[in-house]
Amino acid sequence: MNSVTKIRKDLEGCIGKTVILKANKGRKKVSVREGILESAYPSLFVVKISNEYNSTRRVSYTYSDVLTSTVEVTVCDEPEKQFKIS
Repeated sequence: MNSVTKIRKDLEGCIGKTVILKANKGRKKVSVREGILESAYPSLFVVKISNEYNSTRRVSYTYSDVLTSTVEVTVCDEPEKQFKIS
């Protein structure tokens, strides 16, 4: 099975769960965000992020971002049970 296909299947099984995104933005800049995996499309996935000002925001990443480690996705089933998708 292709690696991108495996990542997509793993993320499709986690829709509606809380995820932690660690995105490499270049030049030693890393952003860490927590949100809910909202949907998974054939070429990208969408995460809904809420901040302290009660505004919601949606960010999308491609599966190749996860494959190339530009984005690390950690799924939080329960507070003590977390696993990375890569």
